Amino acid sequence: MRNVFMTVSYDGTNYYGFQTQPGGNTIQDHLEAAIVHLTGEVVKIHGSGRTDAGVHAREQPFHFSTSSLIPLERWRLALNGRLPSDIRVTEVREVPMDFHSRRSAKRKTYRYSINGNRVPDVFQRNLQYHHPGKLDLSAMREGLKYIVGTHDYTSFASRRSTKTSHVRTIYEAQMVVDTSSDYPGTHEQGIIHFYITGNGFLQHMVRIIMGTLLEIGEGKRRPEDMGNILEKKNRMAAGPTAESKGLMLWKVEFNEEVLLLNSEIADE
Repeated sequence: MRNVFMTVSYDGTNYYGFQTQPGGNTIQDHLEAAIVHLTGEVVKIHGSGRTDAGVHAREQPFHFSTSSLIPLERWRLALNGRLPSDIRVTEVREVPMDFHSRRSAKRKTYRYSINGNRVPDVFQRNLQYHHPGKLDLSAMREGLKYIVGTHDYTSFASRRSTKTSHVRTIYEAQMVVDTSSDYPGTHEQGIIHFYITGNGFLQHMVRIIMGTLLEIGEGKRRPEDMGNILEKKNRMAAGPTAESKGLMLWKVEFNEEVLLLNSEIADE
């Protein structure tokens, strides 16, 4: 038996999220079906976390146990030939049997993208939230600072959250503005990317943070309101949940040693 670790990228536009659901059509459903088609073996994959319907992933790690003897170097090409074109396996390796994609993860980074130009990009329309109105980017950057640290994020969690604790740590939060695609002679705001890195995230947490930051950018709230919202520990205190299509699971990080087999450690 082997524990196989893979990383998958996907455009989540046409799917009901990563984790399998009764209605089907999730990323997990398609991955498991491709593995069955390839090996004849029914497996259950375990992702590093969930993504909601319409949310994308640049790097979503998952693992599963298999008795298949297919060489690791053949898995990626074989699975990608059996997956829809908007789902692609990008990395394959064998890991220790006690490795778990969710429990072993140390840091996760999400990116939320806002197209602040007057006209949406037809090629990126499914990956960006379009906001043609003027945003106060300085105020949004200032508001972003308040979420960094260890806090109870109840105000930024879905009311349906089932977690026993809403305490999480946000290590970094930054805003990057890309104006490279602006049309000459226009006065656009560019593509505004928000990167938020933490030890874990609650259901809808990043999207609620972004919905609140958008209200700050629109002048409906002040940057310091982010701190007050955190203190209230009440979902009603925060802004709306931003659209899912602007959100992407950007990166999941592990301590390298948890990925190494005993033989690899011995070789070192």
